[in-house]
Amino acid sequence: MTVEAVTDPASTSDPAETSARPRWRGARAAVLAAVFVCAACGLVYELALVALGSYLIGDTVGQASIVLGVMVFAMGIGALAAKPLQSRAAVAFAAVELALALFGGLSVLGLYAAFAWLDLYVPALVGTAFLLGLLIGAEIPLLMVLLQRIRAQSAGSAVADLFAADYVGALLGGLAFPFLLMPVFGQLRGVLVVGVVNAIAGLALVYTVFRRELGRRARVGLAAGSVLVGLILGYAYVTAYDFEVTARQQLFRDPVVYAERTPYQEIVLTRSVPLVSQGVTDLRLFLNGDLQFSSVDEYRYHEALVHPVLSGSRGSVLVLGGGDGLAVRELLRYPDVDSVTVVELDPAVVRLARTEPQLRTLNADAFADPRVRVVNADAFQWMRTQAQRFDAIVVDLPDPDETATAKLYSVEFYALVRAVLAESGRLVVQSGSPYFAAKSYWCIEASIRAAGFTTTPYHVDVPSFGDWGFVLAAPGATAPVLGLPSDVPPLRFLDADTLRLAANFPPDRRRQDLPPSTLLHPRVLEYARAEWRSY
Repeated sequence: MTVEAVTDPASTSDPAETSARPRWRGARAAVLAAVFVCAACGLVYELALVALGSYLIGDTVGQASIVLGVMVFAMGIGALAAKPLQSRAAVAFAAVELALALFGGLSVLGLYAAFAWLDLYVPALVGTAFLLGLLIGAEIPLLMVLLQRIRAQSAGSAVADLFAADYVGALLGGLAFPFLLMPVFGQLRGVLVVGVVNAIAGLALVYTVFRRELGRRARVGLAAGSVLVGLILGYAYVTAYDFEVTARQQLFRDPVVYAERTPYQEIVLTRSVPLVSQGVTDLRLFLNGDLQFSSVDEYRYHEALVHPVLSGSRGSVLVLGGGDGLAVRELLRYPDVDSVTVVELDPAVVRLARTEPQLRTLNADAFADPRVRVVNADAFQWMRTQAQRFDAIVVDLPDPDETATAKLYSVEFYALVRAVLAESGRLVVQSGSPYFAAKSYWCIEASIRAAGFTTTPYHVDVPSFGDWGFVLAAPGATAPVLGLPSDVPPLRFLDADTLRLAANFPPDRRRQDLPPSTLLHPRVLEYARAEWRSY
């Protein structure tokens, strides 16, 4: 019986091709290192697009779905498109990395411009995600060819090596974006830095390991492309701050006097030029583009929010949100309020309220009062660990038009509020507009009731917001009476007659019987997106 030798096809190759292979012992490691770096850069581009969309649009889940779906689809097309390029894999790979560095590095800047000036953000996002996905998809097939030119191996082994480096590199990119690039460089410059790293990684591999494959024209072309991409990214880096200031100002009516992008949101403070005839300066706070208050009429909102809930016990008060200090200002007007605990997620908001002179004047320097304690934490998580009970709770949180805030308007959230509220205590929740977002408003009210409260809805007119609603609630079966404390301090807007009328809703905005919103079914988010999209 004759035994024939079995030869792995991957181990055979053309002698001429073998002589042209890179002979550097570290060549294989260099290719895998390039895979590692390119994967990290690719994931940073993806995360940057998602993060920008969450800041500008607010729909984190929707933005992530668009970016990831389009990019993965485009990666498949890019992998197929790379087939004809495999005969000149080294040159093609360097060209792909230069293009990816340029378009990836400029992606955030371009999308911000599309949002600020052209109002074409979503089409621009889809186009950008597709282009980046196309280029990222072309990387792996070309790198596979380059890896095989160093040492032929079975397809399974080559794929395993490449994907191992790719996935570990993606981990690095995923961690570097929020914990290094954003804090150190910011979003615009952080992505530009990644673009430079992307270009260096691709060019370094080709010019060291595969330099013998580059003809004279290829070397000149890649050198010219490298200089051009470097100059563009460098110029964009130097002018990034001025660009951001100009683009941001385009989004707001009044001059921007303060802007900061934190890990949680974009904070913008605008101040109008005083009118000669009126002498009024309008200070406005925006979080992720949403107006939080106007100094011209904020007293209407905060008087309606705070004073009705203080008709009962009020020794210890909990404020969820309210980092601007304006609700706290109203609370501190009562001498028998012994303590105010403010739970605000973003410390930058409180820092602004403590330091900005006009805002300090507006909030009466509320955070300097020794009765006030500030906790920087997520309200949902913070309440899960609380044993203290409060006499009154003021919920002054951003509207539920984002995934991150929708949980703060759920039955589960109000159940946590119920657990830290004293049996004789009262709760008030800012609940949006019963005119512009009626379903959202009545869904919030239904969610509060589903958590074991009885409710008294009411609404007032705040010119900057329009018709704005609140829900006063108390544990048990008796609805809280809507009224002002007997010792209420002098108010500019609210009085007994105004508050009595606030409980009346016109026929076109009467109570709607809607199901509550929960963590697993955030109905309030669905309502808010649909309703506010119309305005």
